[in-house]
Amino acid sequence: PPAPPAIPVNLVPLHHHAPPLSIMKFLILGFDGPDGQAKRKLHRPAHLARMDALDAQGRVILAGPLTDKTGSLIVIEAESLAEAQAFAKDDPYTIHGVFERVEVHPFEQVFPKSAPR
Repeated sequence: PPAPPAIPVNLVPLHHHAPPLSIMKFLILGFDGPDGQAKRKLHRPAHLARMDALDAQGRVILAGPLTDKTGSLIVIEAESLAEAQAFAKDDPYTIHGVFERVEVHPFEQVFPKSAPR
């Protein structure tokens, strides 16, 4: 019988790098209110400290302000939509009115394909 096909050396089983099944990605869009830019400066240190804590856990995929000054985009890992919504609701930017509206959506990352998460 013919030999089985060779397995490429660089092939790694998917489960080797995949996060636990309970972790999902969520997109948080915060839309600034009328005084958002002024309030942002006041509450930025507390917001960044909170983001730093989540980043230290390896759960921030990307985050930053929109350069047209209309809000912020945050992509995080959380165990549920409820957890992601609570994170957004308890953010200093939400509490202190930097964001007048926040949307949280489940997110599936497709690119870049080399993403470690």
